[in-house]
Amino acid sequence: MQRFRRAWLTAHRWFALGLGWVLVLSGLTGALLVVAQPLDRQLHPELFHARTTETVPGSVPASLQQALERFQVQFARGSTFSFRPAQAAGETTELRVAGPWKGSVYLDPATGLEQGRRGSDEGALNLLFTLHSSLWLQSTGKAVLACVALIYACLLLSGLILWWPRRWPPVWKPEVRKDLLRALFDLHRLGGAMLGLLILVSVSTGAYMAWRPLGSAINAVSGSTAVKPPTLPAHPSDAPVASLDVLAASARQAWPDATLAVLPVPTDARHPLRVRLRTADEPHPYGVSPVWLDPVTGKLLAKRRWNEMDPGSGAVAVIFPLHTGMLGGPLHQVFVALIGLSLAGLGGSGLWLWWRRRKRTPTA
Repeated sequence: MQRFRRAWLTAHRWFALGLGWVLVLSGLTGALLVVAQPLDRQLHPELFHARTTETVPGSVPASLQQALERFQVQFARGSTFSFRPAQAAGETTELRVAGPWKGSVYLDPATGLEQGRRGSDEGALNLLFTLHSSLWLQSTGKAVLACVALIYACLLLSGLILWWPRRWPPVWKPEVRKDLLRALFDLHRLGGAMLGLLILVSVSTGAYMAWRPLGSAINAVSGSTAVKPPTLPAHPSDAPVASLDVLAASARQAWPDATLAVLPVPTDARHPLRVRLRTADEPHPYGVSPVWLDPVTGKLLAKRRWNEMDPGSGAVAVIFPLHTGMLGGPLHQVFVALIGLSLAGLGGSGLWLWWRRRKRTPTA
């Protein structure tokens, strides 16, 4: 039995020493994001608060097409665009740009006039979000985070085995009357036992959003296939696409209770245009219910509510607000921040315990 516990302790220690720093970083940055996002909105009202206050949720500029044509002149040829209309009263409409310059331009929804812009690599919030979601390593970092989620599951399992008391009920009170090392050891063990599963939910949902192949794995396990776009009637490759105002109006007809969430600008006539809407019963704050349009005629080709998607895609509608704390409002966000701090605390305390005991161990 002692040899068995020693093996689990070795596994627990080296899993933590190998990638524990990533868990600490993820926990700290996740907790900071909960605070930084609303703070960023307050510090930069020109980006997020419309000058024309009589904004209706889901509203768009008087002419999306005219707004687009103005910015197509400003940005380099080959840049792609997508609109994210205001989702609440008083918000701005966001125009996302991808090209030599990548970032967002913020517009007054009533007039379509620019209020400000920010590059994707500008500002403390963007840097913090990129560090949290990809470790500043783009797709490589996302894959690392997915692996770290698996490592955490191994840490949780090995930690629970090491903690598992021989007699029940277990003692939930840490011993704080002795030295600091013993108190920290007890807090590390009890914190992992009490909060481990909750932290696992946070870590696994973050990994799911970071690494898209996990969605395909869920479809494979459930025996489902990803929803495919509908077949588009044949159009000449140089056929002109419909006005954005026509496309926006057509997308809104899919569901009377939905608001326009993301409207990409079509780049050619050969592929159906996938537009995102947010239905009234949707938990995702930005909407993931897709409709497909004919980019030339604006005709509605197909539509799917968020709960009618394949499991790999539809799960995002719940996983995103669950991970960010938007599912349950401010109290949930505070809880998510505390979970992030707990993850950082477990990682940091584990590293500190290893370091202190290493210094106490006499060398031959």
